Amino acid sequence: MNPSQDSLSLHEAAQTLAAEADDLHATEVMLAHAIEHGDLHANVKRWATEQWEGRQLPGNINRLETRIELAELDAWLKRQR
Repeated sequence: MNPSQDSLSLHEAAQTLAAEADDLHATEVMLAHAIEHGDLHANVKRWATEQWEGRQLPGNINRLETRIELAELDAWLKRQR
C-alpha cells in the first residue's frame, strides 16, 4: 500500500497530537480506542501476536501501517471538543 499524502500513520498522527514524548503511547492508545469503537475511520493493519513490536495497542493495531486520512482525523478532533 502506498501511503497517501493526505494520510498519516497512527504513530505519525499521535506524534502530531502528543504534547510531549511521554504522552506518545497514551495518544496512540487513545487513537486506537477511537478506531476500535468506530469513532475514527482508518485503514487498519493488525499485528499477529508473534509479530508484535513495541508496546501493544488495543486490537493489535499496527501503529506504523494503520493509516488515518487527515480529513478523518480533523473531523474526529472537532467532535472531541
